[in-house]
Amino acid sequence: MFKIHKTSSGKGQTLQITSGCKTTKANISLSNGGSLEQLVIGNEEIITNLSHLPYNHTYASSILFPFANRIKDGKYRFMGENYNLECNETAGNNALHGLVYNKKFNVVEQNCNSKSALVRLSYNEIEPHSGFTFLFTINLIYKISLNAMTLEIEITNTDRIPFPFTIGWHPYFVMNDTQSSLEFNSTQKLESDERNITTGITVLKTPNPLYLNNMSLDDAFVLEDNNVAFDTQRYRANLTISDESKYLQLYTPKHENAIAIEPMTGVSDSFNNGIGLKKLNPKEKFNIKWTLDISIKSKTI
Repeated sequence: MFKIHKTSSGKGQTLQITSGCKTTKANISLSNGGSLEQLVIGNEEIITNLSHLPYNHTYASSILFPFANRIKDGKYRFMGENYNLECNETAGNNALHGLVYNKKFNVVEQNCNSKSALVRLSYNEIEPHSGFTFLFTINLIYKISLNAMTLEIEITNTDRIPFPFTIGWHPYFVMNDTQSSLEFNSTQKLESDERNITTGITVLKTPNPLYLNNMSLDDAFVLEDNNVAFDTQRYRANLTISDESKYLQLYTPKHENAIAIEPMTGVSDSFNNGIGLKKLNPKEKFNIKWTLDISIKSKTI
């Protein structure tokens, strides 16, 4: 039987999900935007939060909404109005990774059985950000099973006017060997400047599989289908994306045995370049789901 337990510490509130056999575990931070701090499958750590580094530096597993990646100078124009977001990436003078990564989410539903656990978390924006003056509700639905997890996100426009948005997810996958590889189909890569702002799209056939082998990455790609696989000597993670707009950001932090594999519906500076940008009308909903299927190589679940 799966169990869900809420804990509190100096870092805030966390939901701990554990399988009956205790080989599958998930920690979800309610205080840091409902982010998945850790995922363990078959006693193997799959997703990590790089806990020795500040969360506002790593954005580990954060939900990137209402914009994924960066907005140049924090400035954009929508429906004839000019907006200015806080530039929380001071080095590049960019607004970075949206506005909900540090919000407190509430648990509105939780269910457990012998095969899985499900939790629904919610955040209701009632005091709009000065640079994004729109009202919305965001729900996160996590389902954890013995060898898989899904994250479904539902956005509702609770305002009286439309708003622009993109959305993404920023998980770090454990990478403890030099033989790890990524499998995805892409013939287009995003070009960017020294501030990591998208400047265009170039035709480039990405090797498939892409062997990482100490490769340094901070690159974005256009996906041709909705499947991405990450293969290591200890486990294989298959990521399935449900949305039609498919972009993939890959980032390898320095001196860390991890890689960020970030599915996104848009690219950096999407509020200005329009690449992947969506608009949500009043009372409309937007749903997206990311599914991870895990196969353990070194151990038996």
